[in-house]
Amino acid sequence: MGEFKHKQTEKGGYFYYESEGKRLAAMTYVQSGDDKIIIDHTEVDKSLQGQGIGKKLQSELVDFVRNNNLKVIPLCPFANATFQRTPEWQDVLS
Repeated sequence: MGEFKHKQTEKGGYFYYESEGKRLAAMTYVQSGDDKIIIDHTEVDKSLQGQGIGKKLQSELVDFVRNNNLKVIPLCPFANATFQRTPEWQDVLS
């Protein structure tokens, strides 16, 4: 079983899913000012598609932004669609 992790970088960061030392999925974001992040890309390995890994990455991101009083701009089509289908996450949208 893999695990979900978060790595911050100088300009943003990413949430990712790793199994046996291999990164199989990631949702990347860039910082936009002091109080917003922009989700710019989501990628899930073909072997994991349809298993909810992308949504779980986004759930981890939502928890992070709530805990850090940030708002989200979902430019990534997957993230945007998932926000539209998940009413309980609407509070984090910019």
